[in-house]
Amino acid sequence: MILVTGGAGFIGGNFVLDWLAQSDEPVINLDKLTYAGNLDTLNSLDGDARHIFVRADIGDRELITKLLAEHQPRAVINFAAESHVDRSISGPGEFIQTNVVGTFNLLEAVRGYWSVLPAEQKDAFRFLHVSTDEVYGSLELNDPAFREDNNYEPNSPYSASKAASDHLVRAWHHTYGLPVLTTNCSNNYGPYHFPEKLIPLVILNALAGKPLPIYGDGMQIRDWLYVKDHCSAIRRVLEAGKPGETYNVGGWNEKPNIDVVKTICAILDQLKPRADGKPYVEQITYVTDRPGHDRRYAIDATKLERELGWKPAETFETGIRKTVQWYLDSQDWVQNVTSGSYREWVSKQYGA
Repeated sequence: MILVTGGAGFIGGNFVLDWLAQSDEPVINLDKLTYAGNLDTLNSLDGDARHIFVRADIGDRELITKLLAEHQPRAVINFAAESHVDRSISGPGEFIQTNVVGTFNLLEAVRGYWSVLPAEQKDAFRFLHVSTDEVYGSLELNDPAFREDNNYEPNSPYSASKAASDHLVRAWHHTYGLPVLTTNCSNNYGPYHFPEKLIPLVILNALAGKPLPIYGDGMQIRDWLYVKDHCSAIRRVLEAGKPGETYNVGGWNEKPNIDVVKTICAILDQLKPRADGKPYVEQITYVTDRPGHDRRYAIDATKLERELGWKPAETFETGIRKTVQWYLDSQDWVQNVTSGSYREWVSKQYGA
């Protein structure tokens, strides 16, 4: 059995679905169900005895200690995090509480459980911490991509809180011997993505006939990773990663934001043309850039391929087409997550 935290969120939810599609090993799925946690993502697991859902906060050390003692998992995979830069700028406190204090409490509960395991189980146990490329800061256009030995230079409250959590995980390994693994991923996209992030926001706004908001000049570059590829990388790191090591996970797909948006528009022109016959790119609108917006992220995933034999299965072109089609086919899921509070937030963030 494994314990997954944040398993009703975007990446965590995809991980749980993929895990149980490929394995009969049960999952304890712990999620606080904040605005981005959505049980609709897990509807296909209703009645599945392999999936045990617990609504809880990773900061609840007493509850997690109880769960660990009761279920005796062989691994903990930590997806639980506040993860949106814009929200961290307007409300950084929640990010510190979840990403820093929450990770600390989770580590302490896990350390207590792991420290008294029988020798064989203790050696086999793993704590896998899922993090982000944003902890490394920002790159210039011609800089080499981020490697695992890059200095941490976080520039937003979100990335600073994730950097802090990474440091805690590292310290619990070096001080206490806890067998940890850390992955730092590039920008994920794919099914079940909460539509505050660029790709789902653009898809849904386009279909609704709304403006497609682009920060600044739209030339911010990101390395795009299809979420199913990310999940396969995590499974591989859990299986064969070396305790104490960090593995960068990237899609080898650097794209400026404006190109991503234009690609989505072109796919929608083919799959769901506008009623008036005009192209979706006409809905693109440039808005004021976010404060301290990092210019470029890029992941060098060579270590993961060299040491563990992993590389992504999807190109950006194949992954983004699958993603657009999923949103077209999943309007019930979309309607359930785009509540009034979500609409109010979008209006506040990007203008009416």
